[in-house]
Amino acid sequence: MKWAEEAGQGYYVEELKRRGRGRPGRGAEPMQVVAVRLTAEELQALDAAAAGKDMSRSEAIRAALANFAA
Repeated sequence: MKWAEEAGQGYYVEELKRRGRGRPGRGAEPMQVVAVRLTAEELQALDAAAAGKDMSRSEAIRAALANFAA
């Protein structure tokens, strides 16, 4: 019901545009999403390693790829 009342009062378009959408970028260049299939055991090991280093799953994967490519 609150949304209906808000809509009835009208929206401030400029304020809505400022809110932004989606995840914040990691840099100036566009990023690409790459899907990888992992077994349950691989995923558990990845999550445990990431948690042990206080990293997100994505951060751990990027760090592993950077190390591999070096």
